[in-house]
Amino acid sequence: QVQLVESGGGLVQPGGSLRLSCAASGSIFSIYYMGWYRQAPGKQRELVATSTNRGRIIYADSVKGRYTISRDNAKNTLYLQMSSLKVEDTAVYYCNAADSDGTSAGWGQGTQVTVSS
Repeated sequence: QVQLVESGGGLVQPGGSLRLSCAASGSIFSIYYMGWYRQAPGKQRELVATSTNRGRIIYADSVKGRYTISRDNAKNTLYLQMSSLKVEDTAVYYCNAADSDGTSAGWGQGTQVTVSS
């Protein structure tokens, strides 16, 4: 199992920026995919961005051009740089790790991102 701890959420005005971090520990050798998901009130959890340990990255259409996912393998840390934030980006953001078959190896506890004026 993999333990994931997110940080970096908070309150930001529309148009602002935030950077989320996700530190991984435990059975990190099994990790192939690492990604960010989000869940807004009353909505299902949705994929935001994911990356493989070979550098393949996928973004949701709603965040393309505004969000950047990156990994520091030496620090076992995943980042999400969010720019040009919109009110509709408000959600709890979760970090996820999965093996090469896509089987989840763990979820973080979530970090709240609120975009409001």
